Amino acid sequence: METTSRSVAQAPTAEGGQQVPAARRAVDGYLRASFPWYGLDEAFTGPRWLMQVGTAADGAVEHGSIGHGDEPSLRGDVAAEVRERFAVVVTVAANPSRRSADGTGLLEATTVSSAAWLAGVGLLSFTWPGQMDHSLRDDWLEQQTETAWELADDLDGPEWSTLSLPVDGVPTPFHYRESEYGWVLAGSTQQGVHVGAYGRGMSAYGLGFAAIKDIAAYE
Repeated sequence: METTSRSVAQAPTAEGGQQVPAARRAVDGYLRASFPWYGLDEAFTGPRWLMQVGTAADGAVEHGSIGHGDEPSLRGDVAAEVRERFAVVVTVAANPSRRSADGTGLLEATTVSSAAWLAGVGLLSFTWPGQMDHSLRDDWLEQQTETAWELADDLDGPEWSTLSLPVDGVPTPFHYRESEYGWVLAGSTQQGVHVGAYGRGMSAYGLGFAAIKDIAAYE
């Protein structure tokens, strides 16, 4: 899946030269999506926060993440990791293989494996062994990222189990796996999107997902 992350750190300006508030910049990317965004359902009453969206080569929004609970700390902060309770929901547009907008190439299809990989890499982005030497961390992250891809490409493999969770109130099968760093799951909805999720400190069992009615409320 060919995507480019769009960080909310950029600071575009509005008319008159005033900077657009960070929350406004963040939600604008989500508002450009042509598909519904998913998060935890109303049973979760804790904090919710926007993260970032990813775009295809033609600029179309393809996926994005929404956090729930404690915002994860920097990697390697072992004391904080023990206390953290969070779940991040990744929404991925279910697209077939298709030509790019400029007609110069093909964009890869997005599948449940796409959601599983994005969720796996997302979990890694907030995790690494606390005692690891800094010089080894890039190598570790590269190795673990490759492992996440291989696992996502083999959802019927022994590393995954099946977990049924409600999506918009409908029991839905998910591929689920746990590791020492947290858990990852991925499945599909009836609304034309794939949903991935990852978390730590919050059990995946008992979670439910629902389409977000008003993403602009996250400003």
